[in-house]
Amino acid sequence: MQTASSISALTLAFTLCVFMLPATAQDRPPAEGEHVWLVSLITKTPQQGFELATMLARRGVRATQPDVEVLRDLRTVYGTDPDSLISASSVVALHFQTIAAANDYWRASSPPARN
Repeated sequence: MQTASSISALTLAFTLCVFMLPATAQDRPPAEGEHVWLVSLITKTPQQGFELATMLARRGVRATQPDVEVLRDLRTVYGTDPDSLISASSVVALHFQTIAAANDYWRASSPPARN
């Protein structure tokens, strides 16, 4: 079992890699036939921003471990480990922080109507 410090180190390394990828990808136009799935970090609401942050975290995991069977097998391990769950939440929070800044923290002259 991994210790909290090794999980934190892995989370930091993964996060740095994830944030370095967009800068590298922007240096070139998409190749012909290449699917561009993330065109903007701009969202209408904070909830949409959080959903985007969660999707980015999931895509990051999937890019790191593309084998679906391995992902399913590991889910039983990290899904019950509090340190792993906290680390996963930290990655989502970091993505959400970036998205919130890109959206100027959804500041508007008047708050949106609540449903």
